[in-house]
Amino acid sequence: MKLIKRVLIIFVIILLVVTGFQVKGGYDRYKSALEEKPLETVIDELKSEENYTKYEDIPKIYFDALVAVEDRRFYKHNGFDFIGSCRAVYNDIKAWELLEGGSTIAQQLAKNLYFPNDHTLERKIAEIFMALKIEREYEKEDVLEFYVNGIYYGSGYYNIYDASMGYFGKAPSEMNDYECTLLVGIPNAPSIYSLKVNPDLAHQRQDKVLECMVELEYISQDEADAIKKRSK
Repeated sequence: MKLIKRVLIIFVIILLVVTGFQVKGGYDRYKSALEEKPLETVIDELKSEENYTKYEDIPKIYFDALVAVEDRRFYKHNGFDFIGSCRAVYNDIKAWELLEGGSTIAQQLAKNLYFPNDHTLERKIAEIFMALKIEREYEKEDVLEFYVNGIYYGSGYYNIYDASMGYFGKAPSEMNDYECTLLVGIPNAPSIYSLKVNPDLAHQRQDKVLECMVELEYISQDEADAIKKRSK
């Protein structure tokens, strides 16, 4: 029994040391990214992009749907959601497959802005540090605005304006509830949910979006059913 305890203690110590090195590496990566290009500069470049769309020019239901399906504790955390991450890990283990990523909207924004092609653990840690900085310096509405202007919607559409025009032939401000809840699900897997590739799968994803919205009481079940009927 004593031997087992010693082995466990040694294992925990090794794990803590390795974790410490990874956190240090991630923090260094975060600091290096900021030194290379400050956050304010990156955001200014994003806002200068053609067809950049402001928060107030996007229907509220779009953001309600986005928060419901991507980051349900968005308004309660500061960029990193420990509770949400634990829930995602639990659900993934329970299902024995990767169902939830656990990343907040701010983390996804940080990845898109600074670490788009890096899949290492250090990048993930750097992403967390960057997400915390983003939410320290900008309001929640700003984070949502930046996110929808820098996310891929499939079929060559890299922001909400191009996606809305490309899929529906209208500006984001003109989208109805059906179009908003349909479009918001696509970035989860844009090559799969693109309306020009797999419209049936896109509508299945929309069902998930509406389910989450009802669960979090953004809309009622009757409202969700009414939105679904528009696709028929």
